[in-house]
Amino acid sequence: MSATAAQPLTRSRPYRMARLTGRSLAYCATLVPVALLALVTAPLGGAGAAVTRWRALRTGLLGLPPTAAPGRRPGLVAVLGHALLSLLLGVVALLPLGVQVLMVLRGVLYGVVDSGPYDHSWGGPSRAGAWLAHFLVGLPMAAAGLAALIGIAAVHQLLTRRLDGERSPRWLIPTTLLMALAGALLFVAWTRQI
Repeated sequence: MSATAAQPLTRSRPYRMARLTGRSLAYCATLVPVALLALVTAPLGGAGAAVTRWRALRTGLLGLPPTAAPGRRPGLVAVLGHALLSLLLGVVALLPLGVQVLMVLRGVLYGVVDSGPYDHSWGGPSRAGAWLAHFLVGLPMAAAGLAALIGIAAVHQLLTRRLDGERSPRWLIPTTLLMALAGALLFVAWTRQI
């Protein structure tokens, strides 16, 4: 057996980054429905099931190892607080998720969804020029949106670890609230621009 065959296969950095990005995108897309489900079921006796769902999301979608067995079960107030913070992060995640949808519709498929004329479009007056310009402008926005999704998933997984009794950094809750405020301001500014 050669020396290289005996060593475990390691994934390349671009592969690991693409995998993290895809997992974070899927994770952020589930935040709102899972938070709403927890807000409805936890007061009806489903707090334990809600905590189990959050743990399963963290380990299943993000691929993170499970935390050590918690010393205590979180109470109803902790689960509801977590669900509210998760809902805030989920709503914030809708912005970068929307950027990804717009990149597909207005970047990759621009020439299909906009039939022209392209006289006043970026890259116009030709269809190919407008299509290319919109695609190239969309790339950095899509990259920024994907980076935001990775950050939102990272913040939320820290919040989920709190359910297991782990201590969290002091900046976690203020950062979550600041992210929600920034997302709301961005959304208002964007809607006024339309």
